[in-house]
Order: sequence, then C-alpha cells, then structure tokens
Amino acid sequence: MKKKNTTAATKKPGKTGATGIIKTTDTTARARRTWKTGPTGIIRETGKNGMGVEASDAEKASDAGGNGSHGRKGAALRKGTTKLSKASNGSSKNGKRLPTILVTNDDGISAPGIRNLVEAVKGLGKVVVVAPDKPQSGMGHAITIGNLLRLTPMHHVFDGVEAWSCSGTPVDCVKLAVDKVLRRKPDLCLSGINHGANHSINVIYSGTMSAAVEAAIESIPSIGFSLLDYSVEADFGPARKYVRQIVEQVLLRPLDKHLILNVNFPAVPDNLIKGIKICRQAYAKYEEDFVERNDPNSRKYYWLTGKFVNFDRGRDTDVWALEHNYVSVVPVQFDMTNYVLKSKLEKTWKS
Repeated sequence: MKKKNTTAATKKPGKTGATGIIKTTDTTARARRTWKTGPTGIIRETGKNGMGVEASDAEKASDAGGNGSHGRKGAALRKGTTKLSKASNGSSKNGKRLPTILVTNDDGISAPGIRNLVEAVKGLGKVVVVAPDKPQSGMGHAITIGNLLRLTPMHHVFDGVEAWSCSGTPVDCVKLAVDKVLRRKPDLCLSGINHGANHSINVIYSGTMSAAVEAAIESIPSIGFSLLDYSVEADFGPARKYVRQIVEQVLLRPLDKHLILNVNFPAVPDNLIKGIKICRQAYAKYEEDFVERNDPNSRKYYWLTGKFVNFDRGRDTDVWALEHNYVSVVPVQFDMTNYVLKSKLEKTWKS
C-alpha cells in the first residue's frame, strides 16, 4: 500500500515457532509500482466527500523524480483538503516508518465488521481501506473481466483513514489497491471481520478468504477474520481484542511472505473465550438442497438451502476449537498440489 522506502526487510532465519508455522528467510525487496496507467478500464471517481492523502516527503521526492508527468499524476492523486493523522499516514512520532496495512472484506465497506477491524488495528500502521461497494459473500476468488471497475473515495466512513469503495469483487479490491491506490505492496493485508463462519470448507467459497489468498499470491502476508454470527448487530468486541493480538504477533515476528491465516471467532462473550488455538481445517461440507418454487409469472426458480455437517471428529480442527470457545487459527495456502498423491503417482504411473 504506501510504503515509504524500498529497502528490503530482513526476516528472521528459518525457525519453527510455538504456532507450528515455519519461518523462512526472505531478503528480496518488494518492487515499487510505477505510476503507469494502462488500458485497464478502471475509472476513478471523485466527490465532495473525497479526502485525499497527504504525501510524505519521500513520496513527493519519488514522484518528482524521473518522468515529470508521473510526478504530477502522483500529486494529483493525493490532492485533498484533509490530512490523515500521524498514526495512519505511515509516520510514527520518532520518524520511523510504520507498516502499511490494507483492509478489505466481502460484506461491503459499510458493514460493521470492517469498521471493527479498522478500529482494532489503528495505531499499528498506516491503514488504508479498499472494500466492495456492496455485499460480495460467496464470491470466492472471482475477478471482474468483462465489466468496468470503479473506485470511489469514501474517506468519510472511517475517521482519519483513507478509504475507497470498489464496484468489483473482494479479489478485485486487493488487485486495485496494490496497483492503483497504493501503487506498491503493503506490509500486510487484513480481510473481514466477516459476518458468519469461514471455518472448514467455507474457505473455498469465502470472498473474505479469497481476498487474503490473493494478497498472499502477490507476496503480501495476509489474515482473514470471521465471526460466527451473521447478525448486523453482532458483538465484535471480543473479536477486536484478539484481532489486535494476532496482528501484533505477525508484525513483530514476520513469517513467510505468502502467509495466510484463516481466523475464526466464536460468538460468545469475552470471558468465555478460552484463548487461541492453532488448528487444521476440519473435513466438513454442506448437505444441500434446492427448493423449487414458482414466481408470480408461474416460472420456476430455485433457492439453495442446506445444513453444515462436520464429518471430522478430530480435536485439532477449527470446528472443534470453535465449538469449545477457542479462537481458531488455520494456516492455509494457495498451492493446491496433493504432494502425497503426487509421490504415489510418480512411482506407479509410467511415462
């Protein structure tokens, strides 16, 4: 999102921590995005509510260098009347650069969940929000190809935080945030807090988790957060406490640049939450049914229904943890190769 220097961050050498997640060594600098604009079909909109971002001295110097038109474009992008706070614009009191944190979701930019996520991580870095302009639940890893995408400034939604709504999917939001809003990779991407569970097989369908996966594909460590409560009036208080703890841990101890954590919170009061449990994904699925009905014109339509069924009796799964009032944390990955089967096939199949 808006990194202020291009120096590679030196990560700790390969160690295995208490979480069972393997730390890796990565000294590769993240590439700075240029100010080039291609035939993407993306339209920026401005309005009276637009706030703009105050450019840092480093960004201004970068914008001014090289191609002059790029510098003018960078300045125009940030033009506005309201300055962001120090905590949110990437500079700490001692002048040290704070990490840039991209926040997105699949419930839409107006959802209570994303507001609570932003509040939970304020002060930990420069927070920038790019989220869908409407609910996008169940979109999975869908991207927009045949239609225009629009970005609309929504800086009034979150106090002191740069925010944009996107007409596309959660994955579109991440892509646009990196390429057009931040013009470089953020230090961390957070998605959520989702209204409803994303444990077990839900990770496949979830727009919340797909946004996190997309970030990891771009070498941006990411975390998806979900609360097992679909209500608009859900209590996100307990979740906010653990969101901050988890984000602080990830920022303090960088793991892998492709890190993806799927975090789910039980819908219980804070005093009933037993703590955080590192889990594996449970084997479970939906037993579905399509209810057939007729519309007022006597034309048939179908309504998807069903129930979630857990076939996994393990005590190390996300479903078990949530049923026993733990916060579940499942490390996931976008490499879907079945390495066990691959090894077997290499021995039995002849080329």
